[in-house]
Amino acid sequence: MAKLTNAEIIESLKEMTILELNELVKAIEEEFGVTAAAPVAAAAPAEAAAPTGPTEVSVFLKEVGASKVGVIKIVREITGLGLVEAKGLVDKCPSAIKENIKPEEAEEIKKKLMDAGASVEIK
Repeated sequence: MAKLTNAEIIESLKEMTILELNELVKAIEEEFGVTAAAPVAAAAPAEAAAPTGPTEVSVFLKEVGASKVGVIKIVREITGLGLVEAKGLVDKCPSAIKENIKPEEAEEIKKKLMDAGASVEIK
């Protein structure tokens, strides 16, 4: 039997159907005592290095609640907007109050707005 080059093997694989490729994989696994599955231990360090949560989130005002004036004051404080702009933002519910901020800052903003009677969501 003549030895095949890598290019010849790849070309022959391109011509196979999915079912034929599946049968080939099973035959190789049986012949050599290996599996085609990725090792689980190799994936674990990559997952451990990944951050446990989002690094940037956004705060969205869902509903104003009973105290619209209080919510507008908090929105002005948080965003630095003028009275008219803050009122417009509150009137457009649901709307983004602050975007791409740290989760800790988002929790503080959420607490302030909820204390004023608003419904808030962090995404």
